[in-house]
Amino acid sequence: MLQVKIENIGEMSVIACQGRLVRSEAAFKLRKAVLSQDHARVVVVDLSDVTAVEGGGLGMLWYLQSWAEGHAVQLKLFGPTASVKDRLAHTSPQAHFDVASLQEMMALLSEQEDAIYMAASAPTPLHRVA
Repeated sequence: MLQVKIENIGEMSVIACQGRLVRSEAAFKLRKAVLSQDHARVVVVDLSDVTAVEGGGLGMLWYLQSWAEGHAVQLKLFGPTASVKDRLAHTSPQAHFDVASLQEMMALLSEQEDAIYMAASAPTPLHRVA
């Protein structure tokens, strides 16, 4: 069974997955989570707690990559275990997954925090009351 938790940080959504991405029910749960983040500029699928990915899960990741490209969203995978990384590497040559490094994730988080800080510290216009 796959568990999914969504965290929104500015224009970035992190979808933390835990469990196995092997059955269609798990794949559809992931799809629902990612597609619900259509407001995000970057969607990160955290696979660090995913123990297995099989055909249906790989197919869904490939579908989500295509969806992201068509909607101007960056889809990044983060933290796949060695076995999951091996499964990703042995998929179809057309399926190219963007696996973010820890340094890239830190830069993305910093960028989002800076944007939030700038938005929060921007002066608000004063409205004149007659």
